[in-house]
Amino acid sequence: MTRSFLLTPERSYIRKIKELILSYRIEKAFSKEEILFLYLNQIYLGHGAYGVEAAAQNYFGKSVGELSLAECAMLAGLPQAPSRYSPFRHPEQARQRQLYVLTRMVEEGIITAEQAAVARGFVLDIKPRRNIYIEEVPFYAEHVRRTIEARYGTDALYTEGLQIFTAVNIDLQKAAEEEVLRGLVALDRRQGYRGPLKTLRPEEVEGFFRELQAELDKKPLAPGMVARGVVVQVNDTARTADVRLGNGSGLIALADMEWARKPNPDVLYSAAKIRRPGDALKVGDVILVEVKEPRPDPKNPWRLALAQDPAVQGALLCMETETGRVRAMVGGRDFLETQFNRALQSRRQPGSAFKPLIYAAALDRTFKDPTRRFTPASMIIDSAVVFEDRERDQAWKPKNYRETFYGPTLLREALAQSRNLVTVKLLQEIGVDHAIDYARRLGITSELTRTLSLALGASGVSLLELTRAYSVFANQGRLVEPVFITKVLDRDGQVLEEAAAEAAQVIGADTAYLMTSMLESVIQQGTGQRAKALNRPAAGKTGTTNDTYDAWFIGYTRDFISGAWVGFDEERPLGKNETGAAAALPIWLEFMKRAQGSLPVRVFEAPEGVVFARIDADTGLLPVPESRKTLFECFKEGTEPVEYSKRPGEVKEAEDFLKKDL
Repeated sequence: MTRSFLLTPERSYIRKIKELILSYRIEKAFSKEEILFLYLNQIYLGHGAYGVEAAAQNYFGKSVGELSLAECAMLAGLPQAPSRYSPFRHPEQARQRQLYVLTRMVEEGIITAEQAAVARGFVLDIKPRRNIYIEEVPFYAEHVRRTIEARYGTDALYTEGLQIFTAVNIDLQKAAEEEVLRGLVALDRRQGYRGPLKTLRPEEVEGFFRELQAELDKKPLAPGMVARGVVVQVNDTARTADVRLGNGSGLIALADMEWARKPNPDVLYSAAKIRRPGDALKVGDVILVEVKEPRPDPKNPWRLALAQDPAVQGALLCMETETGRVRAMVGGRDFLETQFNRALQSRRQPGSAFKPLIYAAALDRTFKDPTRRFTPASMIIDSAVVFEDRERDQAWKPKNYRETFYGPTLLREALAQSRNLVTVKLLQEIGVDHAIDYARRLGITSELTRTLSLALGASGVSLLELTRAYSVFANQGRLVEPVFITKVLDRDGQVLEEAAAEAAQVIGADTAYLMTSMLESVIQQGTGQRAKALNRPAAGKTGTTNDTYDAWFIGYTRDFISGAWVGFDEERPLGKNETGAAAALPIWLEFMKRAQGSLPVRVFEAPEGVVFARIDADTGLLPVPESRKTLFECFKEGTEPVEYSKRPGEVKEAEDFLKKDL
């Protein structure tokens, strides 16, 4: 049988063989070579491997065409009992089976005795069995698995040798997982210390030391590692705690545990640090510790830091801006703990991260009066407003985050500073139905409430949905579909599906650029200023829900669009001042620094139909010599202001402001 036949069989053979096996007419329809081919491509060879190609990758980390005679003989011995002869679990039984196969091959005249002797002496390099998808890209791999199973069925997924190619970037995925965990640990420490894993009685201590040492014999301590330890002494005078780690020991200084205050979400972390180790630890406590650095002398104790597993959850999703290819996705803190994917399956209130959709809808809203158009320089009065709900016989009085009013406010500033009252008034003016229809155009599919609270992100959406919606602004009005799977081949190499870049023009390029420009202001002067540390043009928006239940940051550059979410699964407060800027943005920033790496800096370019004009920053109108502050603003062509600001001393009729007070 030639290798070319192995690589290019007819897929119809598989259907025929199943039929003919049932009718006992195999020999009449197929040659021995054809039957052998089908057998080799469907036989189960252990550890989830169907077919010789899958087995070659599973056991030796190479393609079947690269296998040596010794390796082929090992695989040939598996079909009789894959579990009993597993090279992973029973290497000696597998070896004996391999020798038997080589002997039979000599007896059948397939190989010479000399070839068999060389194969018997060949040292096999059995690769440690790893599920690279679970280890490297668990949430991503599980999403792909579910998708393929839904499209092709369980049988095809597990037994038909499908080759699945994905858009994931392993390096970016690792960076995403590391930065999500780092951000959650930092937030968890700001939450406070939940106490020891348990507290040992004196008679239990020695037995527990032996248990710890048995763990460390398998995996020795190393810098960055988190391990269990037992507090054996607390010295408040020296401000240290001694910890026993099996047969070894370590020392925690106060500086490495001062975060361990009692949990209280209403108290700022910076105002409640502990002052002595005894405030958090006592002898006999079983705790988690992080190894800080290598020991210069093995006789010295390890330098440790108090640690704990975060209770808070987080998610991150990164798409390539122009192609929509999803390069990284983290659906939670630990896939082995829970497979629930918070980037795709969770629906949480986005808070102010939803506001850009309202502002974009306003920029595209047309009215019967052609002069009535919203621009980034439109002025709305930030003032108190009360809405009556007659059905529920109650009133809704929205308020700003800092519970103050700012008076006349430009739309650009209102978005940059995340002003709630301006956004609610804006939604009231353009209409809830228009805003919902607009959100649908941007790819939002979740149910949206038909109330003015929509302006403040009161309707739950997924991280994927919101990140996809922002892609419209990043791509000059084109909605890019997220791509997880780039190509699927059958076992014969035939293409079953292949992703093509799909982008639909859903809003104007001019509107998209205006929104990008306004979202740049969020980072340059507004609630997202921490993202300036990215040191390249970027646009984005923070989001925080009532009582800090959810924290968001969605942002993009010319290269990547990424979204980060942080919250508890059971929906409780993250803690005082744990906003999107404090809890989610740092995760986004550190990930994006690594994602952008050494990529060239690229600016957001204005498309045709966008013009710039200098305006008075206090009025949004054309400036006069007496204007206190001016700025360049972008407009859709034909919407730039033509009226000048009033000079000092000129009478301003009340209606000039009132007609703008929405």
